[in-house]
Order: sequence, then structure tokens, then C-alpha cells
Amino acid sequence: MGQLKLNEQEIQFYKEQGYSIYKKPLFSAEKQAELTAIFEEQLALKGSKLSDELDTPHFRDERLLEFLLSDDVLDLVEPIIGPNIGLWSSHFICKDPLVGRATPWHEDSAYWNGRLDRFDSIVTVWLAIDRSWKENGCMRVIPGTHENGFSEYENVDGASNTFGTQIKNVDESKAVYFELQPGECSLHDSRIMHGAAANTSEYRRCGYTMRYFSTEAKVLPEKNPGHKIWLARGKDIAGNPFVNVSTPSH
Repeated sequence: MGQLKLNEQEIQFYKEQGYSIYKKPLFSAEKQAELTAIFEEQLALKGSKLSDELDTPHFRDERLLEFLLSDDVLDLVEPIIGPNIGLWSSHFICKDPLVGRATPWHEDSAYWNGRLDRFDSIVTVWLAIDRSWKENGCMRVIPGTHENGFSEYENVDGASNTFGTQIKNVDESKAVYFELQPGECSLHDSRIMHGAAANTSEYRRCGYTMRYFSTEAKVLPEKNPGHKIWLARGKDIAGNPFVNVSTPSH
């Protein structure tokens, strides 16, 4: 256990608005450089996959667990979801220069519907690998939209978007843009409406999302075939199938 990184005011803001922007380096310069090198390696090995499709890279490269399970991140997450923390997933999301697809307005919870029994204490840490700003399609959220998490969706073109659906009737004038320097990060509730414009600039935009849940939530094994979760800190409350915790024999 290290030093918790959010103060009372920041925690309250997150609870009310559904997000927080952490404008300090999450990792040391050495660790950030190491993480960037792992990303570049994964990108080079991706083959025909698009750059925005590098999902759950820690299943393939366990070096990433050193970052995902580190106090650097968990000290940021604990003030939001409490001391009992499970690692849900991670994802390198890279928008290539000029051709990086848009991420339509969505709620993470809507894509995970049925995979867990609750969504009120899942947080995503979005760590900037590259500089991420409005010009190259940084993430944006509609503040305060994290109370529900299951909006109405409509179809969009999958060739120019990372998903084939988007939330209907989003008022984009309310969007807050998460502009980050490499090494800085944002946090958002799994139920908040968020997305990103296409990257039409000449600058790549890559981030690493690290997703955590309170172990009071139950991950339903039958709905998550082949998906692995780790106990990151504290203890298991709901009886989850963590790969790093042995289950007692009956």
C-alpha cells in the first residue's frame, strides 16, 4: 500500500461528474519508457489487426502485469472503488495518424452487460502513451452521465468507427476533452458516455486503458469464457475466479 493519490475534493468531483483528470506522471520516467517499448513491440507484432484492436495485451505479455498490479495505479484507483480491487481488463488503443477511426459515443458498461452483476464501481484509467489532445482525437466525456449506463444505441459505419453502434442523440456541446501529455492519465466510470473523434492529424494517439472493479462485483464465469481476472489488492468479496487466488476445495 502506497500513498493514495486523490484528495477528498477530487473524489467528490469524480462521484458527481464520473471522471477525473490526473495531470501528474502516473509512473516514473523509466517505467513509462518501458511501457511505451512494450506497446511499440505489440504494435509491430499485430499483423493485420488494426492499431485500435490490441485488446487484453496482458494475456499475451505478462510483463504488463507489473504495471497493472503496481501501487502506482492502485493508489489512484483505491480512493474511488475502495481497497478490494480486481483487474478487469486492459487495452492499447491507438489511433494512427490521418486514418485513426472515431470511437463512437458509448458506455463501457453497455458492452459488458451481463458479464458482471453490477457496474457502479468499475473505473478505467486511461494512460497517455502519446500526447493526446483535441487535434488527434483525445477522449471526451459527457459529465454526469454515469448514473444509468444503458442508453439507447443506433448503428454506425464500422469501417470509420471502432464500434458499429453509438448512443443516440448525444449533446456534444457538453463534452469535456481529456487533453493529456505522455505519462498523464484520466479516470472514468464504466457507465459514463464517452468517445473520441477520428484522428485526422499527423500525430499518432495511443493510450493504455487499465480497468479495475471492486471485488464486491461478481464476474460471471459462464459469460466470460477465456477472460482472465486478477486480484490486484485487498480481498475477494463476491467469490470471483481470480487467476492468482486459489479457490478452496469443497
